[in-house]
Amino acid sequence: MNELPSSELGDFLRSRRDRLSPKDVGLPTGRRRRTLGLRREEVAQLAGIGVDWYIRLEQGRAVCPSATTVESLARALRLNPVERAHLRALTRNGERQPFIRETVPDSLLRTVMALNLPAYVTGRRWDVLAWNEAAAEIFAFGRVPEEERNTLILVLTNPKTRKLFGAGWAEEAKRMVAQFRATHDLWARDPAFVALLERLRSGCPEFAAWWAAHDLRGNVAGRKQLAHPRKGALRLQYASFQANDDPSLKLVIYTKA
Repeated sequence: MNELPSSELGDFLRSRRDRLSPKDVGLPTGRRRRTLGLRREEVAQLAGIGVDWYIRLEQGRAVCPSATTVESLARALRLNPVERAHLRALTRNGERQPFIRETVPDSLLRTVMALNLPAYVTGRRWDVLAWNEAAAEIFAFGRVPEEERNTLILVLTNPKTRKLFGAGWAEEAKRMVAQFRATHDLWARDPAFVALLERLRSGCPEFAAWWAAHDLRGNVAGRKQLAHPRKGALRLQYASFQANDDPSLKLVIYTKA
């Protein structure tokens, strides 16, 4: 059987174990504890697995768990649907080819350019790969170097984009970090993803604390309120769509809220 990837699974399990108390899962509190959260043996007990095996799992040294064991861990740790899906992905994540920046197929590119609504395409690392004129008028993608043309870099580190989001910047940035976490953990040791995290840490003082929280959010439709320097206040709603040609590509379209 294959060995699990090193630290991402263990970090995720520990973060979920630390946020629970014995009272949360129906266990006796007992004597005073040195730290918050469940003990490893308590998680193992709740999941019906061996303590030593669970410890190895947190250390990334255990063999890949069965689907039944994964579901037992999800129940023991009280995971929500997004977290449960992330746990499944981590436990079946094997060796990957090095990340290569995606190319947008001509058919999708023509679709984006033909839309009169703001639209753009991002890749797995959240690089902005294509956009139309309506999107350029709002987000000015063409005015930044290609290596900075990434939605996380733009929102978290670019002063102009930060100003665009106004008072809602922190909430929007934190949401994006939580959404990106699920993808990152599957590519954590790839140099392209390592470089992206280093860029975010150096360019955004708030990023380290948000990342350490290990929050997860699903990719769902939503709303944004922007303070554009020329267009004034903009209230937009957006939805994203996965491309059939390449599932790593995501088409994002905005409409007026």
